[in-house]
Amino acid sequence: MSLRQAPLPSLNLDNVAVMRGNRMVLRGLSIAARSGDIIWIRGANGCGKSTLLRLVAGLLAVTSGAVHAEGRIALADENLALDANMTVEAALRFWADMDGASTNVRDAALMDMDLQDLAIIPVRFLSTGQRKRASIARVLASQADIWLMDEPYNGLDSASCARLDQAMLAHAASGGIVLVAAHQPPSINVAHSLLLDTQGTAA
Repeated sequence: MSLRQAPLPSLNLDNVAVMRGNRMVLRGLSIAARSGDIIWIRGANGCGKSTLLRLVAGLLAVTSGAVHAEGRIALADENLALDANMTVEAALRFWADMDGASTNVRDAALMDMDLQDLAIIPVRFLSTGQRKRASIARVLASQADIWLMDEPYNGLDSASCARLDQAMLAHAASGGIVLVAAHQPPSINVAHSLLLDTQGTAA
């Protein structure tokens, strides 16, 4: 008897609208992402980029429309989600254990974001760029199918930006999906570039 294969990751937003407070932040937004896709989301401050990623992550509810995701999801945003009193290695190990990731996967995430020399440093002592790299490493170690990256390049030097690009390309090449919300135009080949206007619609 053959074993059933796990379904490939996918993400579909169908005519989605999101209201926060008394303001419609997103409206009429549709996205279809398949295994291997990198989707770059751009737009001015307040156009709904972060709202879109938090919606996909399940942290916000739709006002109308529908969201369907196949696969596990991990989000890296301005919330570090790492215990400030733990060392970098211990904080990443906590989440890796929660996600069922192996020691090798966690160590690879540390290496991919060049954090080996900071592994024994408490998270609270990290600089802005180092904290960003640790947040990204947490997503890398999660073994999630769908990565949500909110302004991941902020605070990173050119070498760290290149490491992030390589990690996202490798994830897509292995069948994962990446959504990147960033002000700058794509620095890597992407399946689709989505520009949100100030009304939260695709321009």
